[in-house]
Amino acid sequence: CDPVYFTFVCTSFIHLWLCVSAEEERKVKANDRDYVCVPKSHFCCIPMNFIFFSLILVQSNCIMTSKYNMLTFLPVNLFEQFQEVANTYFLFLLILQLIPQISSLSWFTTIVPLALVLSITAVKDATDDYFRHRSDNQVNNHQSQVLIRERWMNVRVGDIIKLENNQSVVADLLLLSSSEPHGLCYIETAELDGETNVKVRQSVSVPAELGDPNNLATFNGEVVCEPPNNKLDRFCGTLYWRDKKYPLTNQNMLLRGCVLRNTEACYGLVIFAGPDTKLMQNSGRTKFKRTSIDRLMNTLVLWIFGFLVCMGVILAVGNAVWEKEVGSLFQSYLPWDPPVDNFLFSAFLSFWSYVIILNTVVPISLYVSVEVIRLGHSYFINWDRQMFCSQCNTAAEARTTTLNEELGQVEYVFSDKTGTLTQNIMSFNKCSINGQAYGKGTSREKNTERSKRLDFTPFNPLANPDFCFYDEKLLESVKVGDWHSHEYFRLLSLCHTVMSEEKSEGELVYKAQSPDEGALVKAARNFGFVFRSRTPGTITTTELGRTVTYSLLAILDFNNIRKRMSVIVRNPAGRIRLYCKGADTVLLERLHPCNQELMTITSDHLNEYAADGLRTLALAYRDVSEEEWEVWSESHRSADKAVDCREDRLAAAYDKIEQDMMLLGATAIEDKLQEGVSETIALLSLANIKVWVLTGDKQETAVNIGYSCKMLTDDMMEVFTISGRTVQRQEGDGVAGDDQLQGSPCPLPPTYLMDNISGEFGLIINGHSLAHALEADMEVEFVSTACACKAVICCRVTPLQKAQVVELIKKHKKAVTLAIGDGANDVSMIKSAHIGVGISGQEGIQAVLASDYSFAQFRFLQRLLLVHGRWSYLRMCRFLCYFFYKNFAFTMVHFWFGFFCGFSAQTVYDQFFITLYNIVYTSLPVLAMGIFDQDVPDHRSLECPKLYEPGQLNLLFNKKEFFICIAQGIYTSVVLFFMPYAVLSNATQSTGVPLADYQTFAATTATALVIVVSVQIALDTGFWTVINHVFVWGSLGLYFTIMLALHSQTLFRIFPKQFHFVGCAQSTLLQPVVWLTIALATAICIVPVLAFRFLKLDLKPQLSDTVRTHLCVSVAITTVIPRYFAVCLSIHDFADFFGALFKGNSPIRSIFLCEILRNSCFFFS
Repeated sequence: CDPVYFTFVCTSFIHLWLCVSAEEERKVKANDRDYVCVPKSHFCCIPMNFIFFSLILVQSNCIMTSKYNMLTFLPVNLFEQFQEVANTYFLFLLILQLIPQISSLSWFTTIVPLALVLSITAVKDATDDYFRHRSDNQVNNHQSQVLIRERWMNVRVGDIIKLENNQSVVADLLLLSSSEPHGLCYIETAELDGETNVKVRQSVSVPAELGDPNNLATFNGEVVCEPPNNKLDRFCGTLYWRDKKYPLTNQNMLLRGCVLRNTEACYGLVIFAGPDTKLMQNSGRTKFKRTSIDRLMNTLVLWIFGFLVCMGVILAVGNAVWEKEVGSLFQSYLPWDPPVDNFLFSAFLSFWSYVIILNTVVPISLYVSVEVIRLGHSYFINWDRQMFCSQCNTAAEARTTTLNEELGQVEYVFSDKTGTLTQNIMSFNKCSINGQAYGKGTSREKNTERSKRLDFTPFNPLANPDFCFYDEKLLESVKVGDWHSHEYFRLLSLCHTVMSEEKSEGELVYKAQSPDEGALVKAARNFGFVFRSRTPGTITTTELGRTVTYSLLAILDFNNIRKRMSVIVRNPAGRIRLYCKGADTVLLERLHPCNQELMTITSDHLNEYAADGLRTLALAYRDVSEEEWEVWSESHRSADKAVDCREDRLAAAYDKIEQDMMLLGATAIEDKLQEGVSETIALLSLANIKVWVLTGDKQETAVNIGYSCKMLTDDMMEVFTISGRTVQRQEGDGVAGDDQLQGSPCPLPPTYLMDNISGEFGLIINGHSLAHALEADMEVEFVSTACACKAVICCRVTPLQKAQVVELIKKHKKAVTLAIGDGANDVSMIKSAHIGVGISGQEGIQAVLASDYSFAQFRFLQRLLLVHGRWSYLRMCRFLCYFFYKNFAFTMVHFWFGFFCGFSAQTVYDQFFITLYNIVYTSLPVLAMGIFDQDVPDHRSLECPKLYEPGQLNLLFNKKEFFICIAQGIYTSVVLFFMPYAVLSNATQSTGVPLADYQTFAATTATALVIVVSVQIALDTGFWTVINHVFVWGSLGLYFTIMLALHSQTLFRIFPKQFHFVGCAQSTLLQPVVWLTIALATAICIVPVLAFRFLKLDLKPQLSDTVRTHLCVSVAITTVIPRYFAVCLSIHDFADFFGALFKGNSPIRSIFLCEILRNSCFFFS
């Protein structure tokens, strides 16, 4: 309990925690939980028992995604809620109300709504955190075997874990041994990268004795590796055991979140546990996104607060003048209350009193109401059956509730191509072998020659019956034994990482890491080169009916930098050969010079395939001598064992042997467009939404897809192509430099002309040019040029460049951006955009997990934006306009009353009305409007995309609209105060008793206020539902019920000190002059609004008004005319109808007009 020791321990713990979290490398010793992995220099003057305890905490496998516990919930949640300026402001007001000298309102007028708001938010946060706690407990209490049975949360770094088939991996493990031959085990990584295919992992190449579980208890190897990080595809470390070093790679690791498949059991050493695991390192908080309306609201609230201070100052000055000139005359019998001793101090107290009274101009319930409305909008997206994909049984999902109205303001859409615009279902379509092209047409071409599909069954009993190919010449080439054709398909059957599962004889199931790779292996299978199985050192195939086993000497992995993969194999005859496949841009430059003629022909074929929208790869091989293999193998082994710069050394070794290769040919795979892509892009274009495609595919493929989905059209004036590789090539005219228009000799227009050009243009830019265009000195020119084009396609771009392009538009155009993709390479782009949309497609769920909204098909984007987004923006704008209007109409009455009550901070309304006005009387109608309102039906929103533009231009709620709402609210308050004041000052009851008393005036003003704001929301509501009717008229009825109850004799007898207005409501509402005053005030408030709206509708109608007018007339016509013509017997009756319709006092005309009015009630409201 010594405070000094406690402070020392806390300081030591913080110091230790910082040291461990900033570790430069991780050291782990098997079967030794107490192994200290932090340098001793960090532990001077720190008690060793505390070090041990702290390291146990640091290395614990317990994860915690929850934010609160039983002790911290209340203080932490309140602290978070009071980060909101509005909540802190109202807490400050509550404190002021507790000071008797300045408070003219009871404390409950503020604490009741404040407590309600805080409680609702706290319940929501507690519910969310409860589910997080429940999920954490389920995970932490899973059982695992640490050579003894143990809960997950009790697993520590250094433990050896036993995993059995179909069990989840408990922590990041180093695979020590497996029940499978060659130390292999198979895992599924869906939770990490969304890929459901099975991947293989290899145990450490240590002596075989670790395969015996009894020997694992005495294993004491030490692992030195990289510190905790979030790189899923990388691990670098070294195992030290018995004076030997064993290099460790990602292939030796089982990461938390994986599931063991097709493996009886395996054993692993815990390297990273709990929050240090790569899964948890990738679970960092997503950047909080705020809408433009949120940012505007914060600004407006500050303005309102400034306006409140100004009103307080004006009334305080008035109080000082009144107290000096008038109040001083009453000092003899009405002295100032202590501690007031002069008029200046009285004015000071009056200022704070009016700040309390007028605080409702800053609405406390605004933020909660906004969140409720957004939640409703999110459920509408989730429940939309028209955004449900029956093929994959996937519904649309709003994964956030804070961005719905931002969907109605999007100006730029950045889309991936593969899997987003296309289906990501690959089919082997065409190929080029030794300069000979094979294959006919694509699914996008109407080619009659494709009608005859090849039957592979007689030739190959192992062929896949679903495989389609339409050129018999290729099959004949294989049958006659063409060497190049055989070598071509042999490469496809060997150079891959596909896993094969043979459920029964001849029934093969391939599990590929990418659809492209699976399509190529299936093609080789059908043409007689069947991949059967693999081990760490062999690949077994069936070549034209003959089983062949190749020794797998090395795999040169694919990555985004290399853009190729290779395998080195030894055939049964002992010959060593390297097979390579990859992007033509990197592979063709590594060919032997003797391939020049063949390379020219193959390049032409590649360009033709790309023009058809096909995905292409080049294929090559190289014979390796035994001597060269021995030398290279040694250099590769040393690079693999390197601790520093291991990846760079491996890349250099790969590059050394992948030279002077011989070209075999090229592949062309078709990725079909998704349904409705071209229609969706055309519709978004009509809505003034620009669609940019950011893809890693080659330029020709991307351009062809652009034409296929009608982003690029023949009607465009020009399509610019930028493909320079140096800065100088980009710096000519604008960004294009010396690069010419595609099919035109004219250069790209200079930047200063971008704003004045007319016509439609397209822009195509590759990754090399984009890298220079994104540099600081050229980014402005690039943005201005690209934004002047209708369509932009960026090809051969990296994931980082995708995010940079999005950030560039956000920085320079200040426009709302949306990014949509389906793969892990789209995550950075999705997170960078204002709104991220994930497609749940073939490339896993990483994009979905990082997104704000998700669905299964690109075509659903049109409904998300043009229907749900537009409606959400419209509803939120109408809600905010009405909310500020009703609060100013309510609050400003106090301001005018201050000039007639000696600036004494007396309130007009009773305290219960002030408390209930925002949370009972007017809350539900505005919520109903904010959730259900719409101006036109959903199908009209899609038929008329121009309706989307007001959101892009921010026309429905901006500073101008805010001031209009405030002006209307102030005007209403003037009428509501001065009209009753003028009428009641000289009015009398039927008995002759004057009505000019404070209580009657307060009840009349309050009733008129509630009626006026109810009528106003009835006029503002454009779409009436049963809920709207119940809430609007029910709230009005609830007001009268509560009012009569609060002024009743019963409550007065129970609480005589709280209810002073006993009988006031009954006596006031029985007076005809009171109702006449209320009706007159309502008419004066509402009639100018109606007149203004009708004049605006007639003189300057908006597009939505025109659409609604046509809709109303069409509904009326389709309703009235069929009713009449149902009884028409001849053409003569038809003529009589139209003759009667246009006669001035015809009953037919009256019926017709009445029907129009009946069907158009929502429009005229």
